[in-house]
Amino acid sequence: MMPTTVLIVEDEPEFMRRFSNAVLNDSSLSLLGAVNTGQAGLSMLDLQPPDVLLVDLGLPDMNGVTLIEHVARHHPGCDVLVVTMFADDNHVVSSIEAGASGYLLKDASAERIVTSIHELRLGGAPISPGIARRVLERFRTRARAEAQEVTAGSDTVSDAGPDTRGEGSPLTPREGELLRMIAKGFTFETIGTLLDISPHTVVAHVKKIYRKLAVHSRSEAVYEAGQLGLL
Repeated sequence: MMPTTVLIVEDEPEFMRRFSNAVLNDSSLSLLGAVNTGQAGLSMLDLQPPDVLLVDLGLPDMNGVTLIEHVARHHPGCDVLVVTMFADDNHVVSSIEAGASGYLLKDASAERIVTSIHELRLGGAPISPGIARRVLERFRTRARAEAQEVTAGSDTVSDAGPDTRGEGSPLTPREGELLRMIAKGFTFETIGTLLDISPHTVVAHVKKIYRKLAVHSRSEAVYEAGQLGLL
């Protein structure tokens, strides 16, 4: 059986050495290359696409997500394993949405990295336990919010028309309109004036938007809505 080829894109020498040794010490893996910039990674990908791309996100010349998107667009047969120090939701979600199939933190052992590469090639999706727990909680929160919406039926702020979830959006038309105003920087008071509704109703809409998008602030709501194509 041909060995699984691996390309490493990592700018920190110590981590590159550790990841490279992990690959080199497994006879069923072949280290295709190890480069320290995103641009070098792009060149290597197009010169000889690997079976697995092991990539950091905080590269000196570009966001590692750019490499993931490039792989998804041009080399769909290549699996992507992110190995990074970023554990926040934004990095995790953007990487997965871009096409990453695995997400490990840099404290992962060499054995874990090698095992994850094999899991990827078998169709798995290895994720660090702490990250997996948060991703699951994110989906649970969203599911609970949707269930509450269904249970609540017609409540005090459902006067804006029918729910548009059937069209793929979790937001009602009024909530979508209000979210676009938030994205433009309007205050709640201004939004209330423009929509001819009370400040309390604006706040009620905002709370529902936050629950549906599983966020806790305006900036998170705008970011998440942008990721979901709601703006």
